[in-house]
Amino acid sequence: MALYLKKELENEAVIGVWQITESEEELKALSATPTDEMEEISFIQSESLRKQRLAVRALLNELFEEKVYLSHHDNGKPYIENSAVNISITHTAKYVAVILHDEEDVGIDIESLDRDFSAVEAKALSEEERDDLDDDRKSEQLAIYWCAKEAIFKRVSVYNVDFAEQIEVERFRPRGEGELEATFIDKDGEETEFELEYMTFDRHVLVWVVGEDD
Repeated sequence: MALYLKKELENEAVIGVWQITESEEELKALSATPTDEMEEISFIQSESLRKQRLAVRALLNELFEEKVYLSHHDNGKPYIENSAVNISITHTAKYVAVILHDEEDVGIDIESLDRDFSAVEAKALSEEERDDLDDDRKSEQLAIYWCAKEAIFKRVSVYNVDFAEQIEVERFRPRGEGELEATFIDKDGEETEFELEYMTFDRHVLVWVVGEDD
């Protein structure tokens, strides 16, 4: 069983991270996935993606005392059919992570530092954010920028967001863990402030956001 991390935050959110070390058959045994969802997973051609989906289920079984039924809204946002808890989910080939909160909307994203982030720099960052990049730690900064913007995108749950123009992340210098400040600007120009947190481990970056900045 590969529960890598269970973290209870001061704002009462819970984060769970699962390290995918099992075979597909082992994950099936651990996940207790409902039949209809298992059938859906079976049509996924990529073994890695099938294992990620199964690992999400295994992680949920660790975080909930009762069996939960995972579904998705039309925009892709996940929800638990038999619980009012707010949830966000993210995964890579090696890890899956979720964040839960009983009242606040949440967002979470994870990325491997081994990913090529050149497209992120070109399309998802503003000119000011690109100017703030440090050549010595550029890959890590880009990963944090991307995860922060993805987490906010999941938190606000709206369509057609321009990451470069509508999500602004304040200047930061990457550390092992830390806090970030960001602003989401909707199509009408209304701004919402967010505080995010991040941590790095095993060449991965994890960023999450809960609610709005008070």
